[in-house]
Amino acid sequence: MNPVGSEIFAGHFRSRRVMVTGGGSGIGFGIAQAFAEAGASVLLVDRNPLVSDSAAQLREAGYDAEHAVADVTDEAQVKAAFARVVDLWGGLDVLVNNAGIITISNLEDLSLEEFNKVLAVNTTAVFLCCREAAGLLRASGKGVILNASSGQGRQGFIYTPHYAASKFGVIGLSQSLAKELAPSGVRVNSYCPGIVKTEMWEYNDREWGRRLGDYKPGELIQEWIDGIPLKRPAEATDVANLLLFLASDAGSYITGQAINIDGGMFMN
Repeated sequence: MNPVGSEIFAGHFRSRRVMVTGGGSGIGFGIAQAFAEAGASVLLVDRNPLVSDSAAQLREAGYDAEHAVADVTDEAQVKAAFARVVDLWGGLDVLVNNAGIITISNLEDLSLEEFNKVLAVNTTAVFLCCREAAGLLRASGKGVILNASSGQGRQGFIYTPHYAASKFGVIGLSQSLAKELAPSGVRVNSYCPGIVKTEMWEYNDREWGRRLGDYKPGELIQEWIDGIPLKRPAEATDVANLLLFLASDAGSYITGQAINIDGGMFMN
């Protein structure tokens, strides 16, 4: 992992407590590792029981990391995850709502069940976690919420109306909460990744490629990467570095924003 962000903020998050949903793998694990390297105590939350191995990996590297197995669409499990962070460290300073899913479907084939499932993980779970976190973050004195949106929170892509709706929703939710929580010093921002090198993008390459033309594996993603001004996909570290800044004292005057991290795919 590229350590640039965590080197810049080395020790900055010492004594701060961070929860990362979807923290067991991919972008979420990269975010959790970056905060741990910068001194934070980190709770990795994921529905996959293998999140325990991810937390153990950070502990073996000398960091203060624990885990909670939870489905963030389940209200009771969300409450239990927040109870765990209080039991561990007495409170919370930074919440990163990173858990997310995508499916790709023609409109006529998109079931209500699939539509609702994507909204539940990508949007409703953000609401549930923000609601549980609010009191803890007010008490923190340096409370920060960072919510995962997407390039599709800016512009919906073909064959993903449910995903686009969920990510537009995250931006609106974050703006509303930023206004409500600002008087108590809690900042709320969302982040909008573009193409990131994860297993999810292998699925996207295959499923979009099948619908958009006769693409061989990797060809469609490469075509999209070629259209990025910086000519490369993001790494998890790129996303993590942005979040370190937004959660730091250096970002203390930034709230209510949706910030692209996509190499210039979308410019706002």
